[in-house]
This record gives sequence, structure tokens and C-alpha cells, in this order.
Amino acid sequence: MSSETFDLAVPSDIRVGAGRVAEAPDVLTGWGARRVLLVTGRSPDRAAPLVAALAERGLDVSTFAVPGEPTIDVVREGTAAAAGHDAVVGFGGGSALDVAKAVAVLAVSGADPLVHLEVIGEGRPITGPGLPCLAVPTTAGTGSEVTRNAVLAGDGVKASLRSPWLLPRVAIVDPDLLTGLPAATVAASGMDALAQVIEPFLSRRANPFTDALARDGIVRSARSLRPAFTDGMQDAGVRADLAVASLFGGLCLANAGLGAVHAFAAALGARSGAPHGAVCAAVLAPALAVNLRAVRERGSHETLLRLTELAVLLTGAVDAEPEDVADWVGDQTRALQIPGLATHGLADADTAEVVAAAQRASSMRGNPLDLTDDEVAEILARAR
Repeated sequence: MSSETFDLAVPSDIRVGAGRVAEAPDVLTGWGARRVLLVTGRSPDRAAPLVAALAERGLDVSTFAVPGEPTIDVVREGTAAAAGHDAVVGFGGGSALDVAKAVAVLAVSGADPLVHLEVIGEGRPITGPGLPCLAVPTTAGTGSEVTRNAVLAGDGVKASLRSPWLLPRVAIVDPDLLTGLPAATVAASGMDALAQVIEPFLSRRANPFTDALARDGIVRSARSLRPAFTDGMQDAGVRADLAVASLFGGLCLANAGLGAVHAFAAALGARSGAPHGAVCAAVLAPALAVNLRAVRERGSHETLLRLTELAVLLTGAVDAEPEDVADWVGDQTRALQIPGLATHGLADADTAEVVAAAQRASSMRGNPLDLTDDEVAEILARAR
């Protein structure tokens, strides 16, 4: 399954470590920036120390808050807000980072998002660099600080802007920024990050680079996600584990693809308004169970070996079996109090439409084998 022929796309400068957000002013002044657009989550309050640090260095900072999941209209508003600025900083979860990356590129090209958006737009290539972009994640989930796409909602689906030009110029991953996250955010974002090391490990596009990162990320997530949920990220080692696991997930998905879990996230996120991480968290165990059965029926021996190794990585038991994967993830889902998809308004009547949308999603191409519509519908039913 792991290919010896592959390409890698990563930011040129990734900085990891506690307290390293303090390097942001040096990064921006090193670029010669004077006016900075700071893209945050719903509330810019968490960014107040960064705003103060940038102001102390003489930088003129404007803020733009992303109220929820990123949409085409939000990116349009952010692009307008970026006029006259010479750098963009994304500070927040995946929504803030995706909007920051999109705004940085579109502020220079002047194009509407639909010109470049896949699936529901024209899908034209992005042909040149945008404003320099610094990405600073404050949740341990999407890994958006190191990916070359920005996921936007519109027309009832989620689709991507995708280009190497969307890679942030610098990513700062500071585990201390995770301190005090709400338990529900820890759970949903952490399960998203876990999915983003598991799916690339099982992907048809897996390669030695992503395999190495995925193996390490799976172990880090497996040992630290539940303690993080319990103690609110108070332990420095737990914070570091989840920050690195999320980073590795971003690098893995950008270079090996994903699978059915994220196909559902694309199909359901815009339709239901459910947070991306919440959808991934609800779908992960059912998707693993259905995939295993399909692999046993018609998949490759190599994929089955991968699932066996995954069971060992998750459980720590050298005699673990492939069936232990979905069981372990299901136990984790319950311990983290992850709600089912019905909580987000998914009704039985939506099944056919959601299945069709998931099958069309680009992430489904990385799934370890093709799933039938009935199998996709079964995942959906189990995730309710």
C-alpha cells in the first residue's frame, strides 16, 4: 500500500514548541510587514496577547473574526478586509486558519473564491503567491497550518480551494495555546486529529513519509486524548502530544489523502452546519468497522496487515486484532461524550442525498478500497 514514488508539499518553516508564539513578531517584521490582518475564531479575545505583542513592535493590526465554519461569503468579507494589508495571520482553529489562507491568496489575485473552488466553482488553478501568511493553531485538530487547501461551505456542500500557494509561509505550533480549551472542543478536535493520522495510514496514497508521521501521531493521540479531555489540557506533556499529533495529521493528509470519514465531513458539514470535528468524531468508529468488513471480503492482505498494526498502535497490545480498532475507537468516542449525527439534525430522509455526496467527495478517493452505496449508508446509520 505504501508507495515508493511520491511528492511532498510542506511549509518551508514549521516551528514547534511551548512559548514559540512569541516568535510571531519577529516573523512578521522579518517579512517587512507593517499592516497585518489577524484572522481569529468567533471571539478575538484569545488573540489579545498576540495583538499587544505585534503592536509593541510597531505593527498596525486589524482583526477579522470567523463566526463559525468557513463559508464562501466569509472569505469574501475577509478578502475585502485585507485590502491595504501586507501580511495575514491565522490564529485559531481550522476555520480561522482556512479563511486566513484563502484570504491571503485572494487578496492578491483579486479573484472571487468560486473562480478557484473545486466541485461547486470553476476550479481554476491558483497561479501565484498571495500575501505572506503565518498560521498559529490554537486547537489540536485540523492541521490546517500545514495543508495546501482551504475548505469552504457553499450550496449545501463543502469544497476546497487547493494549491501549493495556500501553504502558509510559516507555521508556529505552540502547545501552550491549547491550555483551557473546553472539553467538547478537545474531544471533537482531538478525534478529528486522530482520524487524520489513521486515514492517511490506511490510504491508497500512503507513502513512507506519511507512514512514519502517522505511526507516531496515532500513539501520541491514543495516550493523551482522554487525559486532555479530563484535565482541560493542564499537563504540558499531553498538550505537546496532541499539538504534534495534529501537526502530523495535517502533513499526512496533505501528502497521502484521507478516506470515508472526511468524505462524510464534506457531505454533512455544510448541509447540517455541524462542526467539522464533531462529524469526524461521530463517523470514525463506524467507518473503521465497515471498512474492515469490506477489506476482509474483497480487500488486500496488505490492508489487513495495516489494520492489524493500527490495532497494536492504538491499544498498545502486541496481540491486538483488526477488530480491536473499531472497538477501541468506539470506547474512546463514548468516553469523550461524542454525540451522534442526529444531534446535528441529520434525519433518515437525508440518507440517499448524503451517501451520494460522500461518494463524490475527493476524500473518498483515498479510502483503502471502494465502498458500495449500501456500505456508505451503513456507516451513516451507525453514526446517528
